[in-house]
Amino acid sequence: MMRKLGKALIALLVLVAVVAIGLMVWEPLSVAVATPPPPHRYDSVIARDTFGVPHIFGRTDPDVAYGVAYAHAEDDFATLQEAVAMSRGRLGAMTGADGAKVVYALHLLGARATVSRDYMKQPADVRALLDGYATGLNTYAARHPGEVRLARLFPVNGQDIATGFVLRTPFFFGLDQYLGALSGDTPLPREAAGATPDAPDPRALPAAQDAAGEGNMNGSNAFVVAPKRSADGFTRVVSNSHQPWKGPVAWYELVVHSGTGWNFAGATFPGVPYPVLGHNEHLGWTNTVNRPDLVDVYKLTLGQGGDTYLFDGKQVPLQATRVWLHVKIGPFVLPIPKTVYRSVHGPVIVNKSGAFALHYGGADQLRMVEEYHRLTRAGNFAEWQRALAIQGVSATNFLYGDAAGNIAYFYNAAFPNRKPGFDYRNVLPGDTSGDLAAGTVPWGQVPRNVNPASGFLANANNTPFQAAGEGSEMKPGDYSPLLGIETDTTNRGTRAVELMGKDGSISAADLERIKYDTGVSKLSWTARWYDDIARVDPQGDPALVAAKALMATWHWRFDGNNPAEALAAILLRAGQSWHYPRKAKKDPRTELAKAAAYLTQHFGRIDPPLGTVLRLRHGQVDLPLDGAPDVLRAASTWDEAEDGRLVVNHGDSFIMFMTWDKAGRVSSTSIQPYGAATTRPQSPHYADQAPLFVAHKTKPVNFWPTDLRRNVERVYRP
Repeated sequence: MMRKLGKALIALLVLVAVVAIGLMVWEPLSVAVATPPPPHRYDSVIARDTFGVPHIFGRTDPDVAYGVAYAHAEDDFATLQEAVAMSRGRLGAMTGADGAKVVYALHLLGARATVSRDYMKQPADVRALLDGYATGLNTYAARHPGEVRLARLFPVNGQDIATGFVLRTPFFFGLDQYLGALSGDTPLPREAAGATPDAPDPRALPAAQDAAGEGNMNGSNAFVVAPKRSADGFTRVVSNSHQPWKGPVAWYELVVHSGTGWNFAGATFPGVPYPVLGHNEHLGWTNTVNRPDLVDVYKLTLGQGGDTYLFDGKQVPLQATRVWLHVKIGPFVLPIPKTVYRSVHGPVIVNKSGAFALHYGGADQLRMVEEYHRLTRAGNFAEWQRALAIQGVSATNFLYGDAAGNIAYFYNAAFPNRKPGFDYRNVLPGDTSGDLAAGTVPWGQVPRNVNPASGFLANANNTPFQAAGEGSEMKPGDYSPLLGIETDTTNRGTRAVELMGKDGSISAADLERIKYDTGVSKLSWTARWYDDIARVDPQGDPALVAAKALMATWHWRFDGNNPAEALAAILLRAGQSWHYPRKAKKDPRTELAKAAAYLTQHFGRIDPPLGTVLRLRHGQVDLPLDGAPDVLRAASTWDEAEDGRLVVNHGDSFIMFMTWDKAGRVSSTSIQPYGAATTRPQSPHYADQAPLFVAHKTKPVNFWPTDLRRNVERVYRP
């Protein structure tokens, strides 16, 4: 009997071992290997400047794209692989549950189906560019097999690169918030729930200003000055887009030069074959996230079997597709079945409350791939506007300046066509075509502010009706409420217009001072939040009495020169966590107590210097920072380290100052929080820009080859 039990146990252990091995190896064997791009010999040259920033030269644009991929892989191949795994539906197998959620979105939005249908419709030069980039990744992977994180992930092709664009684009205007809310059966973002967005303080609107008059809560800043407002008659653009300091949407700086006349300096994201902001010889721009209401939610009336829905009096089949999400759990990859649904409106999520369809701006199209490239190649304002009019980029503000002295702000969005008489901020009935319209609002109706009389423009994720100062603003009444333009303000937006409006002759030094400003405007929402804190009743609590007394000494800045700044910064983060997402206001008494307790626990006092608390840490680099959430010197989010330090991970990231002189010649400087090689600790450029970044300093971009030759570290062919 014991012998039989022993044999059974051995057999069971063998079976478990076989299953375990199968779970470890089945996923790569189950995936189809992509067809690589057509064979082509790419001729690229990479010149690294003294900060390791790659300047990529090529005879053609695809030659350059090949070099872009190879250079980026040298500096951050780990993150590039995540971008590729996302596009190929394998991110869950690489990173686990969080990656599987992204793959679910990939299937739900039909990103690969969109690319399969539309890829060959793209211009041949754009497809060649994507193929060149994919080949650069394949070449690096083949030469460095030990760095490849997932078997059979390579080769990739141009379709894989294009899929990443389709999937990520709607997340810039917050579609992911709707997906998360519906999947979790939790309340929708406030626009969809029918609440009116927070109106700005009337005193902060441009019409009442003196001389001048968050995409997500982390935000971005942009500043543009025309020659007539500039102290020296130059045109200036400041790019200050806020992104995470590492990861799949971290900025990567580069300069490209093609023999066909494509010359551009700026930054890109992992998986993108060209810069998406910066400048060429003639013009430049930057982006900030805007928050138009581009998502409409419809509740479907399902049939008795749940496989149809009522639409215009008929039962219509609910499209259902079974997909498998591959989820890494420890050493294993488990297959998780999931069904994705689709109606005539768009993707459908079924939860306990019912079936909800999403209809959103810029859905199911691939035009952004061409648009971004055409923008970088534009030679003047008219050409640049024609590229923007492609309307492939679903959202984000564009702030522009050029050598001819033009400045402009385009509140860019692919506004869905909507019908009067329906409240698109609420969940709509999905059983009728009466509230559903196809297509996008024409380009001519997209809000814009071109060459305002004030001579300046700014945006910091605030309403577009606060950008240029008194007498120069767009008027809300000129635009249909069906566009869903936000009316929210941020402290950064109010402060930027406030500072620029008071300066009648903005010099380069003035603009730099404004960009690094750490102040809180007395006209902003932040002032009202701090007023609420000042009115807190301590009720005899000594800790609250001390905290209130300290806050009363604060000088309304985060420059490191006042003992209340660390406490004020934590409180501002608490306020930002409810204000920008339009959530219920937090209790100021509770937040004051929590902030004081945190500082006391970790520092033994409530008044440690800001630079002691707020840190830039990367590898062995550990430096003090100034700034705070929602100030122009942005330290938006942070991790709480074991020693209590607040280690910033998001905020001011890639910063670029662009200038066109009176002769129309461009020059620029830039800076990153870490360096060019953010995931390569052995590289001298892992964190070499950090000391400059914390000191509010920049480095030369060396856009012109003659300047690069004096500042080159190495030159090679990849």
